[in-house]
Amino acid sequence: MTTNISSDGCGSSGWGLIAGSGRFPFLVLEAARSQGIDMAVIAIKEEADPELSKHGPRLHWVSLGELSKTIELLRQEGVTKAVMAGQVKHNKIFSAIRPDWKLTKLLFALPRKNTDSLIGAVAKVLEEEGIRLVDSTVFLKPLLPETGVLTQRAPSEEECADMAYGLGVARNIAGMDIGQTVVVSSQACVAVEAMEGTDETIARAARLAALKPLVVVKVSKPRQDMRFDVPVVGLPTIAAMKAAGATALAIDAQRTLLFDRGELIAAANDAGIAIQAFPPATAAEPKASGDGREKQ
Repeated sequence: MTTNISSDGCGSSGWGLIAGSGRFPFLVLEAARSQGIDMAVIAIKEEADPELSKHGPRLHWVSLGELSKTIELLRQEGVTKAVMAGQVKHNKIFSAIRPDWKLTKLLFALPRKNTDSLIGAVAKVLEEEGIRLVDSTVFLKPLLPETGVLTQRAPSEEECADMAYGLGVARNIAGMDIGQTVVVSSQACVAVEAMEGTDETIARAARLAALKPLVVVKVSKPRQDMRFDVPVVGLPTIAAMKAAGATALAIDAQRTLLFDRGELIAAANDAGIAIQAFPPATAAEPKASGDGREKQ
């Protein structure tokens, strides 16, 4: 899996990765290497996989809140373009964080204390330091599905009705930056994601639904910034759905990363789970440049 990015004028030098948890950072590094790009890596101690240590001498560990150190290391490594990949749990951002002076100043100035506001402000600070945060999917375009049914089985009539209902609910909560996933049964909302993450939301829905069939709906935000917090579905989500008795999954086309896409689709087929990708919300969409930054 490779995606040639030479046409965007970014070149093969000056790349950095800010790594959170999960497989996302590894996939970015693998895709970058396939294009001859050696990325400097800033790994978040509280989240990133220790296996990242095998990356080599251009890897540095920082704690959540060490914004000044992160900028210093990126500049030391000659980074001018950075990708943010991997999850940083929302509850850690606002409870476990120990901010340095630069981040403290930034937090104090935030008009809204939510994840989008915080990471957006960090992106602005990075840019002021000559480091451009780019679309986090720039190396992983093949993992973004097109519109349509992705599995052998298409959703049933009942599942389609739940998907339609769930998409409406999910787009509303995503627009308020509450969460991006809802779980539905018989056109009733069983569980709404907040800070706990998709898989825990699915498990909670299973406890509440008392063996009723479930449909999971995961969407992007109406004004999704592709530089961070892009929706992700991986093999653990399919396993969580199977354990919960969830039979169908609705996602946004071109805005949802499907990790281990071939294995994921095969696992869904084996479990009898239908997956369909829908056109994302278009109301009040931002105009984005090639690097994912919003144009005014």
